[in-house]
Amino acid sequence: MELLSEELTNYLENSCEPENDLLKHINRETYLKVSMPRMLSGHYQGRLLSMISKMISPERILEIGTFTGYATLCLAEGLRENGRIYTIDINMELEDMVRSNFKRSDLDSKIIYQIGDAKEIIPSLNETFDLVFIDADKKNNATYYNMIIDKVRSGGLILVDNVLWSGKVLDQGVSDQKTSFINKFNEMVSADQRVEKLILPVRDGLFLIRKK
Repeated sequence: MELLSEELTNYLENSCEPENDLLKHINRETYLKVSMPRMLSGHYQGRLLSMISKMISPERILEIGTFTGYATLCLAEGLRENGRIYTIDINMELEDMVRSNFKRSDLDSKIIYQIGDAKEIIPSLNETFDLVFIDADKKNNATYYNMIIDKVRSGGLILVDNVLWSGKVLDQGVSDQKTSFINKFNEMVSADQRVEKLILPVRDGLFLIRKK
């Protein structure tokens, strides 16, 4: 997943703001107890999510794909006083861990955590979002994008994770479905004239998309 060497990644982490104690706990607990722990955003990407959120001071955030709640808390750091972050995940097995993590944070009251299929929940959200983070099942990236684009305000941001897919997007010989889904999604966004877009080579690739 990492596009950069471990040494350079460590240098970047040492040069940015440190994780707070709760984020360190979530990071460690995820690697100890959860399968596929590398799905966690982690220190450097978490600080990037926090920085972007703080830069735009969102009132409403939508996150599709909670996992263990690390990125949720990073994004929530930039919320306005009366702000809310809606976060959706389909994995019921992680619910107790995630709710426990949120309760340990002073941002808990700003988090609306929902378990279920995002495709069913998103239409029920009567909100206009300043920031959306898509980090769920890659085959549905385009579906989620098309479902939320009209719910994002003009000037709002959409972030999509894992869009470089360990560099497999460059290999025309790769025929696995996930790589194909990601390439098609990237091509769709690149051609979308409603948005400005830029892929950041952070971890596994982060698409930064601004609605015009």
